[in-house]
Amino acid sequence: MQRPLGAQISHMLKDRGVDVIFGIPGVHNQEMYRGIEEAGITHVLARHEQGAGFMADGYARATGKPGVAYVITGPGLCNIMTPMGQAYSDSVPLLVISSCLDETAAQKGQLHQMKDQRAAADTVCDWSLEARTAQAAYALVDRAFTEFQTQSPLPKHIQVPIACLEALAEPAPLMSAPPRGVGVRAEDVAEAVARLKTSKRALFVLGGGAVRASEQARALLERLRAASYVTYAGSGIAALDDPLCYGAMLGTDAAVAELRKADLVICVGTDLAEVDHYRAELGHDAPAIHVNLDPAVLSRAKAGDHKHLADAAAWLAAVNAALVGHAPVSAWQTQEVAQARARGRAEIDAAYPGIGAVCDALRAAVPRGTMIYSDMTQIAYTAKIIWDMDRPGHWHHPCGFGTLGYATPAAIGGAMARRGKPTMAIIGDYGFHYTMQELGVAVELGLSLPIILWDNGKLKEIEDSMVRAQIAPNAVIARNPDFCKLAEAFGALTQSPKTLEALQASVQQAFHADGPTLIYVTPDITG
Repeated sequence: MQRPLGAQISHMLKDRGVDVIFGIPGVHNQEMYRGIEEAGITHVLARHEQGAGFMADGYARATGKPGVAYVITGPGLCNIMTPMGQAYSDSVPLLVISSCLDETAAQKGQLHQMKDQRAAADTVCDWSLEARTAQAAYALVDRAFTEFQTQSPLPKHIQVPIACLEALAEPAPLMSAPPRGVGVRAEDVAEAVARLKTSKRALFVLGGGAVRASEQARALLERLRAASYVTYAGSGIAALDDPLCYGAMLGTDAAVAELRKADLVICVGTDLAEVDHYRAELGHDAPAIHVNLDPAVLSRAKAGDHKHLADAAAWLAAVNAALVGHAPVSAWQTQEVAQARARGRAEIDAAYPGIGAVCDALRAAVPRGTMIYSDMTQIAYTAKIIWDMDRPGHWHHPCGFGTLGYATPAAIGGAMARRGKPTMAIIGDYGFHYTMQELGVAVELGLSLPIILWDNGKLKEIEDSMVRAQIAPNAVIARNPDFCKLAEAFGALTQSPKTLEALQASVQQAFHADGPTLIYVTPDITG
């Protein structure tokens, strides 16, 4: 059945497993909206394209499926470029489909015109390409979905000229068999096994690329009695009760001494980026094995390190199988790990006085399996280090690009994907300004979403940094509104607890509310 191409694309996405699309319609992309309902896809109307992108990002992180967003030509694409950059930095499968003008070289002054919007988007994603025919659009969509499954998942952008979206097109081809993932070479497994069998202090660093391999990772850690660190994205991969897990304290000074104790470091599914440890180098002296799907990450390994291009789950499973029957000789002691964790916690408490107690209270109040989306704010900087997650893939932070305003819309996308399961946002007062309008979306959707708003009345982290650099703090304070009245104007519920006990009660109540609850917290809550 022929339909306008804009409608055919929605039907194709449904065939590829897409159930939700986030976006904002406009005169230039309205043909993309013709087929959404007919295809059986739910559309979530954001208040700003930046919010749509973050929602799609949050949905993707919650489900492991690609998050999809529809935006208009020009400003719509520009507005979503920040979420695209965040998704690129954090390896999130985000697919942005936009309209584009049919011709820009010979005319100027057209609605939403840019000199080269495709090239602009290309700076913040894996690739940005234009489909000038229906066949090209279908091929690019399938290319994106194939790469999401077989490579490090990175955001993609496809733009389609308006006239092409409006033209009748045949349906997309049926979905082909899912692609096979990157396999594991037998020689890589043999090499790793040989090293692990002779190691007495094997230390694993488990990143976001191993989130869906936690079962295999836990089995291997137990088999070897190996110690481990998790990155912020990898929090929860190691078992909550594993006494040899240092947690997400890789960036603390205490971690350096522990890393130097290792005689073999195995980095699985982590880029070991600056934002993972905030040092020039990780800090280990031992040889290392790197397991990653991204050749660019492997290329940065030190001379003498071993590089395995492989899926984390497949690699861990193969090594586990090859070590059946092996009796490890491990020198790691639970006491030394506990002492290092205590030193790391002391560092964090000294850097952010009082905030640790708030995080501890929150952690005790939320139900198991809560998925958390945090923002660039001091309470999140503290929590993502000291808060041990009970399962992987449940703490999401804008680590690399480091944008403000991520948490609220991303949590909406996550809650949309997890209806009936607990989801929570943690955001600072300044970051809340960036995307506060998306609160209306959470109200419309009736999401039981607690939003912890930490109001210290300033850009406190920047103020502290200026002081450390002996710069007189400047431009770090902005006048805030009455956040509770603002949230109530959107139709949200509000709470303003004055004690940690009241905070816990507010959070527990918010998980059962009929809509979102803004929970307003200031540093005075610690007394």
